[in-house]
Amino acid sequence: MQVVRIGLDLAKYVFAVHGVDSHGKVIVRKTLRRDAVARFFANLPPCLVGMEASNGAHYWAGVLTDLGHEVRLISPQFVTPYVKSNKNDRNDAEAICEAVGRPSMRFVPPKSVDQLAVQAVHRIRRRLVADRVRLVNQVRGLLSEHGIVIARDITQLRRGLAEIVGDSADGLSELVRSLMRELQVEMAELDHRIASYDRRILDIFRRSEQCQRLGKIEGIGPVTATALIAAVGDRTCFKNGRQFAAWLGLVPKQRSSGGRARLFGISKRGDRYLRTLMIHGARAALGRAGGKQDPRSLWLGKLRQRRHPNVAAVALANKNARIVWAMLSGDTFYERGLSVKAA
Repeated sequence: MQVVRIGLDLAKYVFAVHGVDSHGKVIVRKTLRRDAVARFFANLPPCLVGMEASNGAHYWAGVLTDLGHEVRLISPQFVTPYVKSNKNDRNDAEAICEAVGRPSMRFVPPKSVDQLAVQAVHRIRRRLVADRVRLVNQVRGLLSEHGIVIARDITQLRRGLAEIVGDSADGLSELVRSLMRELQVEMAELDHRIASYDRRILDIFRRSEQCQRLGKIEGIGPVTATALIAAVGDRTCFKNGRQFAAWLGLVPKQRSSGGRARLFGISKRGDRYLRTLMIHGARAALGRAGGKQDPRSLWLGKLRQRRHPNVAAVALANKNARIVWAMLSGDTFYERGLSVKAA
């Protein structure tokens, strides 16, 4: 009997394998050391391999694809319902094998080596930005304990910190002032590192024709465009623009039953970083849409009149996500104020 479908449970050192034939009969059920995985699959005829979209999944997807297998990545939340009894590696592999064979299953787009590299740039930059936010909050908190209140704007903080370090008439002790000097140096270093990653992202943006096309959309700049291209591999994983927007968590959460439709706020599923970039970009586009007479700006103006600005920003982010899907899936370009057209 030939193995036609395999569930592979990923780990750091020990991998669980569960394989079945065309009738669903178990053919393979074993564990493999990390260095034996590629050799094991190299000796198998081409088959369907399912894996959870976890750490290392995209690397192994590339390895197994090069060996001739068809690899599909599944979100862990969609595998959980198929786990029988207690959770362990073997049961997880069996659940993955069962889930990957479901015709209605939704899969995670695989990423190329270049996409993973761009994603790494974004992740490091995001961590540096978070470090700077924590530093800013700490500085403001320490100064407030000495009666010095600085506005939340980071530019105001930089200006205020420079005045505090150079002035001795504010009642601060020399110890606190020396600490502020150290924090000022640390903030300057973080600013320098973040700026260097911004330049890298801009360089990636300029060298990518796809990114530049996405950058024509109001509310999408170099950071958002490169993040989208890095996150979205195989666009065929999404049937339409609404499914892509749902993958980003930009559609309403639904709890409907008995013919009664109940819609709530957005689901917030998927990549939080991408969703945040899309919404922040949409919020910036909303601020620039006032007074313009193109159809898109008029639609935004009417939307803002009847809904809260945050709701309008999410609605625009949803629309932008659908436009992005149409452009990526159909090799099209965006014309401001009108629609997506064929390239």
